[in-house]
Amino acid sequence: MTDHTSTSIEVCAAADLPSGEMRLVDGPDGVKIGVFNCDGALHAIEDRCSHDDGPLAEGEFDASTCTVECPRHGSLFDLTSGRPKTLPAYQPVRTYPVTIEDETVKLEVP
Repeated sequence: MTDHTSTSIEVCAAADLPSGEMRLVDGPDGVKIGVFNCDGALHAIEDRCSHDDGPLAEGEFDASTCTVECPRHGSLFDLTSGRPKTLPAYQPVRTYPVTIEDETVKLEVP
């Protein structure tokens, strides 16, 4: 039997994550997760480039296109899907559901 429970992690107050901003949080098992505000839509991805395991959240974030660029080799990732839009990365990274409850940004992790 598989356990399908998830854990809710409080990221920050919704007012502290305005459009164009990002927060990096610690997930389970040492996984880092970047939570991004793309013009009011919240998205979360694993902070790991699928090309070389480099940190994605340190890269340039474009809220208008909802992308983040890996600072090491320039792969551009779509924050809505986790899929790379440019090489050298070709594998997607994990995405996570984000909600706002009681004016608090929350992240659902397995």
